[in-house]
Amino acid sequence: MGQHVLPGNPPVEINLKRSGRARRISLRVSALDGRVTLTLPRGVSDRAGLAFAEEKSDWLRRNMARHGGVEQIAYGTRLPVAGVPLILSPGTGRSVRIEDDRLIVPGDPDRLGARLTGYLKTLARDRLAEASDRYAGQLGRRYTRLTLRDTRSRWGSCSSKGALSYSWRLIFAPGDVLEYVAAHEVAHLAEMNHSVRFWAVVTDLYGPYDTQRRWLRTEGTALHRYRFEAD
Repeated sequence: MGQHVLPGNPPVEINLKRSGRARRISLRVSALDGRVTLTLPRGVSDRAGLAFAEEKSDWLRRNMARHGGVEQIAYGTRLPVAGVPLILSPGTGRSVRIEDDRLIVPGDPDRLGARLTGYLKTLARDRLAEASDRYAGQLGRRYTRLTLRDTRSRWGSCSSKGALSYSWRLIFAPGDVLEYVAAHEVAHLAEMNHSVRFWAVVTDLYGPYDTQRRWLRTEGTALHRYRFEAD
């Protein structure tokens, strides 16, 4: 899989991959983060594939605009933490911290992504563990472990052995949304399904959840747009 840039305004970064099963050239814009993937079948050259992408450039840019595209974090970026937009700022000292409307990340700018990701994952774990402990206590059940991932297909899961897993990107969502997801997954400790009984458990633990569930459906994909790795 290679990366190419389609010139224009704005330039379009294309992830190119080959597939032995593909019968034709395909072009896809991810609904999660606006990333563009160009898939080529065997026997089709990179040049032919990129020419196809060039023909579709107007369509690509319209779709990327709709999905918001990918945002590489840097000083000055507005990043939501618990739903509150904060401005990434340099600073002195050793610790990453929140001061007023700023998220201060001191140290080497080249390590901004790594330091910030570590801070956000720790914050997400703390808040998700606190919520999970509270809801599990209400339910009278125990979970076996809690892990964080960067999943794209789901915000959380509960295994048959009682292991909870969450997307660390929930730390970007409003606090009540994070709480709802924790209640949802803990409810699976009692009901490993999505039956009427399951949703009754969620309501008992959290209360009315329609607003939070709707927020995830309409706004959740934007939480995947932020990129922390260095270019």
